[in-house]
Amino acid sequence: MVITIIGLGLMGGSAAIDLKKRGFASHIIGVDTDSINANAALHIGFVDELMEMDEAIAKAELIILAIPADAAMKVLPKVLDKIGKQVVTDMCSTKGTLLEWVKYHPNRKQFVAAHPMAGTEFSGPWAAISGLYDSKAVIMCDTEDSDIRAVAVTKRMFETLNMRVIYMNGANHDVHAAYISHISHISSFALALTVLEKEKNEKHIFDLASGGFDSTVRLAKSSADMWTPIFSQNKDNVVTVLTTYINKLKEFRKHIENDEPEKIRQLIQESNRIKKVLFR
Repeated sequence: MVITIIGLGLMGGSAAIDLKKRGFASHIIGVDTDSINANAALHIGFVDELMEMDEAIAKAELIILAIPADAAMKVLPKVLDKIGKQVVTDMCSTKGTLLEWVKYHPNRKQFVAAHPMAGTEFSGPWAAISGLYDSKAVIMCDTEDSDIRAVAVTKRMFETLNMRVIYMNGANHDVHAAYISHISHISSFALALTVLEKEKNEKHIFDLASGGFDSTVRLAKSSADMWTPIFSQNKDNVVTVLTTYINKLKEFRKHIENDEPEKIRQLIQESNRIKKVLFR
């Protein structure tokens, strides 16, 4: 299969590596508005050639949008305008707004909305790695509005990446993503800002930060260009999650301030229940 990947960063590049290595793609065409990223992807070798978007769409059987959510809002309608029987899918972290945006497009059935729940804090073609998607979940949304063949092709593509396919309504996806993914990033950004504001000695941060801090703040290295539009497009759900999160922080603060160790213990023990969910 000839595949065009629009967006040659971590997500698009990692998919390209394994789709080619595992025999799903015979030829991969790369598209990126950043010429440095595009040429790096070609030099690294996970795309076979670079093209302008219109030509790349015309030559592909499957088009994958691996670009930030705000860019996808602009690019997806243009892609759908140009296709015939090709299949189009995306990798955006928000689905509701994007699905509404193309709901009445005449080629809507050729589009399969998807969100692979995978990634790292790094970005750009240099961050692309084999195995990024292995054993992770991918959410395919509102597939009843897509052509059955388009769904089958997209499912087979994600299964080639060794992903578990889960079907979900687009609006429900955005609620769950806010709780599981989006709040984690906001927490990490906020923690990094707190430490940088209060600890002015950067050497102390470097010397004293142990594994716990490093793992908690790791996501703060994530791309602002990617996450700003995600928070904007999923605003209502993110604000709801933040309200709950802030309330939990206030509980900890109150009990610590009032010297109430038993109540602190209860909060921690209640939080420990997450082990049964994550490691069952």
